[in-house]
Amino acid sequence: MDETIKEELKEELKEELRDEIKDESPELQEGEQKPEVLDAVQQDSKHNEMVDRYQRTLAEFDNYRKRTIKEMSTRYDDGIRAACEKLLPMIDNFERALSTHDDKENGFYQGVAMIARQFDGILKDLGVEPIELEPGGKFDPSFHNAVAHMEDENFGHSEVAEVLQKGYIHKDKVIRHSMVKVAN
Repeated sequence: MDETIKEELKEELKEELRDEIKDESPELQEGEQKPEVLDAVQQDSKHNEMVDRYQRTLAEFDNYRKRTIKEMSTRYDDGIRAACEKLLPMIDNFERALSTHDDKENGFYQGVAMIARQFDGILKDLGVEPIELEPGGKFDPSFHNAVAHMEDENFGHSEVAEVLQKGYIHKDKVIRHSMVKVAN
C-alpha cells in the first residue's frame, strides 16, 4: 500500500479517536490501563479496520473493472457475430454468381470478384474464418449440418461427400454451420 495513503489513514484515525474519547479519568481503577495505552490500542485497532476496508474496496473495484472489460469484449464479439450472420447470405450470392460465369475476362465478372475478395478481407480482419472442409473429410456435428445422405463406396463411414454451403466461425464459436451431404 502506498505510504502516503497509510499516513493519511493514520491521521484520519487519530482525529476520529480524539473526537470519540472526550472524557479521560485521571484516576485509574485496579487493572485499568493508562489512557495513552488505551489510545494507542484503539488507534491500532481502528487503523487495521480502515486498512482492511480500504483493501477490500480496492479488490472490489479491481474485480468490477475486470468484469466490465470482459462483458464489453463479449458484447463486441456478439455484435460481430450478429452482423456477419446477416452478411453471409450476400457473400454466398457473390460466390454463386462467380461460379456460374464462364468468361473470367469480362469486366463485370472481375468487378464482382473484386467485391467478393473485399468481403472476404473484411471477414478476415474481424476474425471470422470459413470452416475449412474438403470432400472426404470426417463429419463433425459441432461444425457441420448434414442436410442430405448418400450411399457411395468411394467414401468411408460418416465422411463428407459434398459441401453445399460454407460455414463460418469466429473465436471458436460457430456463426453458421457448414451444410454438407454425408456419405454412408
